[in-house]
Amino acid sequence: MSAPASRAGAWPIIRAYWVSPDSGPGWRLLAAVIALDLALVWRAARITYWQKDFYDALQQLNEAAFWPQLAALAALALTGLVLNTARTWLAQSLEMRWRAWMTEEHLRRWLAGNAFWRLERDQGDQGDQGDQGEGGGHRGGGLENADQRVAEDLRMVASGTLTLGLGLISNFVSLLTFSAIVWGLSGALAITLGGQTLQVPGYMLWVAFIYALGGSWAIEKIGGRMVQIDYRQQQAEADFRAALLRIRESAEQIALYGGESAERARLSARFAAVRRNWRDIMNYTKRITIADNTYTEVGALVPYMLQGPRLFKGIITLGDLTQLIQSFMRVRVALSWFIYKYKDLALLRSALARLAEFDAALQAASGATASAPRITRQRGPAASGYALQGVQALGPGGRPLTPVVNWRIAPGERWMLRGPSGAGKSTLLRALAGLWTHGHGHIATPPGTAEAPETAETPKTATAPGAAAAPRAETLFVPQQSYLPAGTLRACLAYPALETAFSDDDCQAALRWACLPALTHRLHESAHWARQLSPGEQQRLAFARIWLHRPRWLFLDEATSALDEETEERLYARLTRDLPGLTLVSIAHRSSLRRFHEHEMQL
Repeated sequence: MSAPASRAGAWPIIRAYWVSPDSGPGWRLLAAVIALDLALVWRAARITYWQKDFYDALQQLNEAAFWPQLAALAALALTGLVLNTARTWLAQSLEMRWRAWMTEEHLRRWLAGNAFWRLERDQGDQGDQGDQGEGGGHRGGGLENADQRVAEDLRMVASGTLTLGLGLISNFVSLLTFSAIVWGLSGALAITLGGQTLQVPGYMLWVAFIYALGGSWAIEKIGGRMVQIDYRQQQAEADFRAALLRIRESAEQIALYGGESAERARLSARFAAVRRNWRDIMNYTKRITIADNTYTEVGALVPYMLQGPRLFKGIITLGDLTQLIQSFMRVRVALSWFIYKYKDLALLRSALARLAEFDAALQAASGATASAPRITRQRGPAASGYALQGVQALGPGGRPLTPVVNWRIAPGERWMLRGPSGAGKSTLLRALAGLWTHGHGHIATPPGTAEAPETAETPKTATAPGAAAAPRAETLFVPQQSYLPAGTLRACLAYPALETAFSDDDCQAALRWACLPALTHRLHESAHWARQLSPGEQQRLAFARIWLHRPRWLFLDEATSALDEETEERLYARLTRDLPGLTLVSIAHRSSLRRFHEHEMQL
């Protein structure tokens, strides 16, 4: 995976907010920050004139001028305090506004059309698929640590771009301002060549330009690989954090298997990558630090060496020398912006590289290429239900994941989908849900169902914020292990609707209906319910959701595999009794469920 982001990949990321309809306040904040930066440059220039007058007063032992100069310095200090405080506050406001917009935009794209699911699936299939994605074309597959790119890289882009961009503008204004001062104070340098005397006016300015140009070239040669090294470090750190997170999420399974040694070895291997790359960072940081400090220290000596003799000859005063030295330093710093910000630029470029990859992966995950085999979908008439014509899901390299299926599911029918493990039952349900599109054939869906549902367990009708009760859902896909968001038990029950979509009485009735009466008093208790509840309790909680949402079309993917047969049959009996008109498709292995289904599809 290449590290540096191309200009073509980085520029759209930076540009997007500033051309969006929400950019108006951002532009106003940016203008205010730039105005304050210009005011701070003016203050810095005024300080050099104060230094000239102050040191001239000291040289002349002029006590009458000494105290007014201290009062002037106090006024400049107070001005700097106000300007810097306002500038910092406005810049931070702009940074958060920009970051918030980018975060919302990337979250929208990541969660829309199940892109997050496709990226995770492609990452899992990376070794098998090569560079072929769901659509068969090039993809940004194998994308790792999407959470880091949304949380950390967007923060770095907003902060780094503003800091470096505004700093560049401020340094350019400083360059123009202090170049004029240096030009006026440095005098002319007489150079004799071949008997001819050549006068070089403002020679200190030319010295600053040549010195900064040579230093920038040297730093780029010494630290040119820092972008790739920083990129790899961020990736290694994110991989290590992800491995730690997986242990937290699977703590019980690891403990039951006694997998501590294996996990320790896995974590040690991930951290070894962090240490190896850190050694490269240390080496390059050492070289850049030596070059940077050498450049700074030598640069501080240059004006003294060139202007000291003029002071001793009485050509310039001590105040002139002080002002010239400070102005020369400002010019050199402005010209050396690239040197001083090299490491920050490297970090920003690596963050932009990761975001460019993320954007490319999101674009690839948003749909297959036109030439790739794709299962087509279209809504049909209300009475038609689901109709599959020649549907076959394909996996990596075009290998079949399911047989060719011709199947019609009419409204109100109850189907049991059976077959040996690995026959493609769950994949066929993903195709029905619109998640799996790589393959052949056509699926007609009833009206009101989405062509690409938002999650694998999402009703297709949205709940209005703050509504007292949720509208009846059209379709619900329930996987073997349901997702339980962190929060209150009531939020888990209402998911994917808002927590306020159902009343407490409805939630308690749903829990009793799903054989979970012991949880009725814990509705407003916040916990990590995926860890608190057993697999069987989690599956019963999924049935409580079904009772609340009351879908017309229900697809169960081994949703009762962790239940005992008695509870399983009780829940199925309640489904068929209390949800009249329900169309049910179940993937199950127990023959005892056959009596709750009128039809059977064998894969």
